[in-house]
Amino acid sequence: MKTHTKKYLTEGGDQFLLKDFSTTYNGDLDKAAGKEELERVKSELKNYQEALYASDSHSLLIIFQAMDAAGKDSAIEHVMSGLNPQGCQVYSFKTPNSEEYSHDFLWRHYKALPERGKIGIHNRSHYENVLVCKVHPEYILSENIPGFTDAKKIDKKFWKMRYESIRNFEKHLIVNGTVILKFFLHVSKDEQKQRFLDRIEDPSKNWKFSVGDLKERALWDKYMEAYEQAIQETSTADAPWYVIPADKKWYARLAISQVIEETLASLHLKYPVLPKEEAEQLETIRKQLSNEK
Repeated sequence: MKTHTKKYLTEGGDQFLLKDFSTTYNGDLDKAAGKEELERVKSELKNYQEALYASDSHSLLIIFQAMDAAGKDSAIEHVMSGLNPQGCQVYSFKTPNSEEYSHDFLWRHYKALPERGKIGIHNRSHYENVLVCKVHPEYILSENIPGFTDAKKIDKKFWKMRYESIRNFEKHLIVNGTVILKFFLHVSKDEQKQRFLDRIEDPSKNWKFSVGDLKERALWDKYMEAYEQAIQETSTADAPWYVIPADKKWYARLAISQVIEETLASLHLKYPVLPKEEAEQLETIRKQLSNEK
């Protein structure tokens, strides 16, 4: 099936605008065809995961960022359901604790990186430090950074330095074998409203809704500005952002899975080849086992 992964890809820069990316695009597919293709891709991802582990040369870091109710949790559940859980590490980042605030903002994220051969999934990530903290700059004060004792001092220069720290952090990971995929699930404000209503009206989903979600929704425009600038500043050729249309959950899951599949395929992962002596030894052992009575 033809993929549309380049349609979601952006290398940032001033030319990037969120308004240029659709929230409703579905690749001219219907839901049934999309689900069928997702199952095919999931079976391929399982094979790629095994090759990733065996080659022991790369790790894969998958980052999910989005507004509330955009479908991050369900995307992780559906796309990754066919993988071997022993080779995956999923982290959902919440508000930093006292120990984490005692270190630089990247420390807890570095600790959660996947080792070679494994896939790491970050549900929210180090980008919260230029997203929610950009909308609520007072949160930065909890980091006790010298010279920043007042939220008014957190200016454009501060954010430029923070974007630079993120770019350098990701560049360091890449040159050491970590492949980074960054997904922004682009949901519309109207669709978020409907999903909030669904959570309120369905008792089994009430636990997913928080009054705080509504307070953050009131800051929608500020969040869109923060996402737009973060993507402009940190989407690079080696670590690009993918802006995934997320109004249709089934299509968002398919789009994400196709990007992961194409990325792993591009690594040309190979299983290790044994040295001649070890291969000959295995052949000897095979004959011994075959000759057993």
